[in-house]
Amino acid sequence: MSEAPNYKAELVGVFGHPVAENPTIVMIEAAFRDLGLNWRYLTLEVVPEGLEAAVSGMRAMHFQGINLTIPHKIEVIKYLDRVAPDAQLMGAVNTVRKEGNELIGENTDGKGFLRSLSEDAGVDPKGKRVVFLGAGGAARAMTVELAMAGAASITIINRNSERGNSLATLLNENTETKATYLPWQPGISIAEGTDVLVNATSIGLYPNTFDKPDIDYDSISESMVVCDVIPNPPQTVFLDEAAKRGAHTLDGLGMLVYQGAIGFRMWTGLEPSVEVMRSSLEEAFK
Repeated sequence: MSEAPNYKAELVGVFGHPVAENPTIVMIEAAFRDLGLNWRYLTLEVVPEGLEAAVSGMRAMHFQGINLTIPHKIEVIKYLDRVAPDAQLMGAVNTVRKEGNELIGENTDGKGFLRSLSEDAGVDPKGKRVVFLGAGGAARAMTVELAMAGAASITIINRNSERGNSLATLLNENTETKATYLPWQPGISIAEGTDVLVNATSIGLYPNTFDKPDIDYDSISESMVVCDVIPNPPQTVFLDEAAKRGAHTLDGLGMLVYQGAIGFRMWTGLEPSVEVMRSSLEEAFK
């Protein structure tokens, strides 16, 4: 007797606001097709006041997991059953996986960034002096991972002093890295001797592709590695300005692909092809 047909797809996706330009669906569904999986990735607009209901809906519809993007990475924690220890330290979740009836918060952002920094830019973070623009969910994940990997110092430049000081305190109290907060003044200079500069804000994200962080770009030197978390477009004005000063640049595609591959494995138990995932995004961004 033949097996009964199964027309039910397994569901995952992303909650965000705004989210229409989020390209994660492109690489995740490419990986599903590559492995012949009947899974679907849904890009879902969830306003802040709707997050609790969205998580409840995820439970009701038996989603296997979800990604979180701006502005939900911190707020979602209160609606989950458990949070992994590293994500708990970061205070931010970008991936939720299902285990039995529980929803468990994880963070793959920092791990994806470290892999991109190492494999795509050839940078070992140990002993490096790093400057971050922004102190949101992505910055929290990335700075914690960098500190745990041995970065010598991390300077956080942010407009919101409470959030910036909170992140610096978190790093100083839980890691051996020296962390400092600086208020973001217009045209702020990047300190001489900085090894790695990271834009961890959403400035420059599509459709605002001509926007760039308000810093003194002439303070960027050719000895710096300048990174952007923005994946769409991969080549931002921020990176263009850094390249003009001779700096080596690293776009947000690598981080997006590597963190996505980690989440994919959490959801499906299978290892996706990062080559398939990256090429699908490169094609989409042509």
